[in-house]
Amino acid sequence: MAPLSKAGAALAALREDLVGDVLTGGDTGYDEARAVFDARTDRRPAVIAECADAVDVVRAVRFARELDLHVAVRGGGHGLVGSALGGGALVVDLRRMHAVTVDPAAEAVRVEGGATMGHLDRAAEPYGLATTGGRAPTLGVGGYVLSGGTGWLDRVFGLAADNLLGVELVTADAERVHANADENPELFWALHGGGGNFGIATALTLRLHELPEFSLVLLLHLPESGPDVVRTFREVLAAAPDELSGAVLYLTGPPAPFVPERLVGAPLCAALLTYAGGEDDLRKLAEPLLALPHEVELAGDMPYADAQCLLDPPSGLRSHWSAQCLTGLPDDAVEVFCARADGMPASAGTRHPLFPLGGAIAAGPPGYPVPYRDASWAAHPMALWEDPSDDARATAWVRDVCAGLRPWSTGAVCPGLIGDEGPERVRAGLGAGNVLRLEKVKRRYDPDNVFRFNHNIRPV
Repeated sequence: MAPLSKAGAALAALREDLVGDVLTGGDTGYDEARAVFDARTDRRPAVIAECADAVDVVRAVRFARELDLHVAVRGGGHGLVGSALGGGALVVDLRRMHAVTVDPAAEAVRVEGGATMGHLDRAAEPYGLATTGGRAPTLGVGGYVLSGGTGWLDRVFGLAADNLLGVELVTADAERVHANADENPELFWALHGGGGNFGIATALTLRLHELPEFSLVLLLHLPESGPDVVRTFREVLAAAPDELSGAVLYLTGPPAPFVPERLVGAPLCAALLTYAGGEDDLRKLAEPLLALPHEVELAGDMPYADAQCLLDPPSGLRSHWSAQCLTGLPDDAVEVFCARADGMPASAGTRHPLFPLGGAIAAGPPGYPVPYRDASWAAHPMALWEDPSDDARATAWVRDVCAGLRPWSTGAVCPGLIGDEGPERVRAGLGAGNVLRLEKVKRRYDPDNVFRFNHNIRPV
């Protein structure tokens, strides 16, 4: 029998040592494991390591270093940059690692690196606790938090990264390290916005906040009412407490129980108000919006975890999105935003939203690499479609939205809201003044740029 090659021997050892599964091309489950949120992506990783714990992650990284493979990390959720999954690389798949442990006395939670926001929200809910999450339960906690993290609760609790208390990390040298305010503080600083550039986050500890009540108002309007709806939404938020957030958006009428059949599949303008409090107080805040003519009204107290599901995008479609952080929302910007709704792909998953920022975001710690704190609004065009022949039109629509709103852009961007848009957008997302400091941290923890399938920071 011929001796195994170095690669073959290393792969055999990895299969033997890993508690989780190891998949290569031709293995049962390989094609399912390499499928990602964006159906346009068709990459073939050399090896997929479905890790069961942090020790498995260490073994997988050692394997990659032995064979000089780059490493792509797959957390629990979806994204465009991570969708590359590193053709020819090792993929460290964390999705089996999704345990969430709540410490109600400390108002903190430990979340494994493959957990989604749904895992986190459901675990914290019985204690009347929550932290800033995204706007969908299918978002991966790790990638979301490490890129900053904006969501329905950010105006009252701050960005997700502002609630980060500690990270357990496996570095490019396959070392397990901890980072918090006292231990490896420079690495901890970099993890507040620097993403997955410095290692694989096998667990994060987050601050929780009391959230005894949560409520929402969702109003659906015909699209011609859009400018009035957006202006009224803007005025409501301008006078509102930080507990109020939400979005105003265009979408295609979803097939939901509260949507009449005549509106399913039709273009609509929606106003969604979310509130860290009860329905009675929310209705008072929402009065100007409730007074506008609308086709559908959904209002009431709702578990926060349930509210997260309202705008959850469907998977398995072709997808593209981007974002602009805005200095404000004057009437001219409102007109541009509404006019761009005309070119939306007519898929049930496509969204054309504006999110209010401010509040605890702006008041948060100023030193972290999150330069979009001073923005007051964020536009986040998200196109999802089925037919490959629509690729050019759908991606052009996203670009057109961002280009149209560029006169009001702060120049900054939340990296978690964009795909691969080049190094200058990464600099904008991290802040030019932070980049050199981040590059030095990268040199310390990943000098060979092993972790490059991300919004990449190169070692200085």
